[in-house]
Amino acid sequence: MNDYVILTDSSCDLPDDIVKKYQLEILQLDFIVEGEGSFHNDQADIEKVYSKLRNGANIKTSAANISQASEAIEALFNQKKDILYLGFSSGLSSTYQTVYMAGQELMEEYPERKMVSVDTLAASMGQGLLVYKACQARDEGKGLEENAQYIEDIKLKLCHWFTVDDLFFLKRGGRVSGVTATVGTMLSIKPILHVDDEGHLINVSKVRGRKAAITELANRMEKLAVHPEDQDIFISHGDCIEDAEKLASIIKERFGNDRITISYVGPVIGAHSGPGTLALFFLGEHR
Repeated sequence: MNDYVILTDSSCDLPDDIVKKYQLEILQLDFIVEGEGSFHNDQADIEKVYSKLRNGANIKTSAANISQASEAIEALFNQKKDILYLGFSSGLSSTYQTVYMAGQELMEEYPERKMVSVDTLAASMGQGLLVYKACQARDEGKGLEENAQYIEDIKLKLCHWFTVDDLFFLKRGGRVSGVTATVGTMLSIKPILHVDDEGHLINVSKVRGRKAAITELANRMEKLAVHPEDQDIFISHGDCIEDAEKLASIIKERFGNDRITISYVGPVIGAHSGPGTLALFFLGEHR
């Protein structure tokens, strides 16, 4: 019997129906809206958060702390549950290391329990897609360690391709210079980025205009995806559902695949990528 739970953090951006279907345990990461205090991902109206971002509000995010992680893990250990933890990329956050360390300490206190951790080196619904695959594998009979190895084996085949609509959010995070943000905005330049094998955001290329950026995401899938007609595809968006649906329609038409899940980029990541972020996730030969 596979009597273990899958624990992840809210940066996975999975929709509620998947969370409920697979009985996922979600460690909520906090964010602070300027002038309004601290929130969890599950307590915020995401559309309102994006509206505040568009109006210039400052939103600060934070990684999981050791107390928060320990509380979540210990509660599961007390239920006599072992844990497969799939965490937010260590290349973008200290959350994975914090949760991993909490698990190591608690396994000393609960020697009959086990937590196996995987650094997904992924973010948003890229992390979510790996969590989804792990849930399916568990339900198909994979044991805890076998499932962890399965995710280790496929995680560097997970392709993350995305674009942003507002370069000034990348400027805030130090991803582009002020000059690049200003000139790029004037010329409607849209960057094409991905997450590399170390879990870092990498600026790969640029195109002119939003329509071209959406098409380029589909082009990247055509170049890299393994059996694009027969795999689960995830799309996340920063409050731009029409663009997400446009990308989905291109994929359906080009590859004949309608196994597409669309969800929001949550506030923890959206605070850094901004409204209009559009991301595509699929499996390829390599990232």
